[in-house]
Amino acid sequence: MAVYLDHAATTPMVREAREALLAGLDLTGNPSSIHGHGQAAKRLLEGARERVAAALGADPIEVVLTSGGTEAINLGVKGLYWARRQQDAARVRVLAPRGEHHATVDAVEWLAAHEGAVVDWLPVDEAGVVDLEVAEQRMREHANEVALITVILANNEVGSVQPVRSLAALAAEHGIPVHVDAVAAFGHIPVSLRDLDVAALSVSAHKIGGPVAMGALALARAHTVEALIHGGGQQRGVRSGTQDVPAALAFAAATDAAMSRMDTEGARLDALARRLADGLARIPGAELRGAPLDGVLHDAGDEVRARVPGNVHVTFDGCQGDSLLFLLDMAGFSVSTGSACQAGIAEPSHVLLGMGLDERTALSALRFTLGASTGDDDIASLLDVLPRIVEQARTAGFSDRTV
Repeated sequence: MAVYLDHAATTPMVREAREALLAGLDLTGNPSSIHGHGQAAKRLLEGARERVAAALGADPIEVVLTSGGTEAINLGVKGLYWARRQQDAARVRVLAPRGEHHATVDAVEWLAAHEGAVVDWLPVDEAGVVDLEVAEQRMREHANEVALITVILANNEVGSVQPVRSLAALAAEHGIPVHVDAVAAFGHIPVSLRDLDVAALSVSAHKIGGPVAMGALALARAHTVEALIHGGGQQRGVRSGTQDVPAALAFAAATDAAMSRMDTEGARLDALARRLADGLARIPGAELRGAPLDGVLHDAGDEVRARVPGNVHVTFDGCQGDSLLFLLDMAGFSVSTGSACQAGIAEPSHVLLGMGLDERTALSALRFTLGASTGDDDIASLLDVLPRIVEQARTAGFSDRTV
């Protein structure tokens, strides 16, 4: 049986979410309708919103349901940018650390290409963590130009956690709103709009065992965004369109399950990740990337974990990540390189390049992300075949592409 070790890409739907989705599919009624069927659907929808809001440290009215994390990020980034530009046309600058998810990178670059935005990429260290001194300097130098800061809470490739509280505190001194991409963090570490003290944060359902095409933007009451989608004026006019009640119910059920299991499941995944990392360390040329598995991050006076549970990101000297991925796939293991593929040519991960790795090293990466279906036997089986596969990949070497 194939072993799935790519839970950061998507994770199987949990039983509670599946049952909620199936029950919701039997419902009839548009939640915007005023008749009995519509109002019954609305009550269920708003109940689901309340449960998601509670997990996000937000009020229900602050939670805007979306078609997923990508839409939520686009709404948060573009919406805040447009709203700030309307208030002050001079605010054209967007600050973001290097190594953000492509949903953020592409949204910001779109603003630069089409809306006159000036993008200021902030440097990160070898673990992918933003340089707060440089961030504060850029805020101070361009205080009257910055529209927003956007930052990923937990990196989707290497799992490193950012000091968002510290960054938000610095931004507050200059009156700059902060959007947080919490897609890879939600359900794995605490995520709270209120505790982080940010303007907005984005999450996705299918990363925590909910349905695909469902997510949310938590938008603090004190902030506004310009809408991406116009129509019926649902959700305070921020996100028009008939709302998906069955998916919202499944999202809420997955959220409840993730919150109730976060501590115990996190500890279990930590143990599995350490076992995997210890085994990988015995393979010559294998090097863990990102923050230490047991690392601690000092963030605005608090100690928080430096890496999300279950993420083991490794580079293999002399190998090409794609070769490793294909060989592992043939052996029955599903993993990820974390890199992009454009026109059939493997491209080095922009995350790893931002962390200071050269192209050849960045192309040698594999990401193993563990989840609910991962057990001790899966790790043992992987470690049993991986040394041989690494040797095969080294023999194959790199493609003719110049790096």
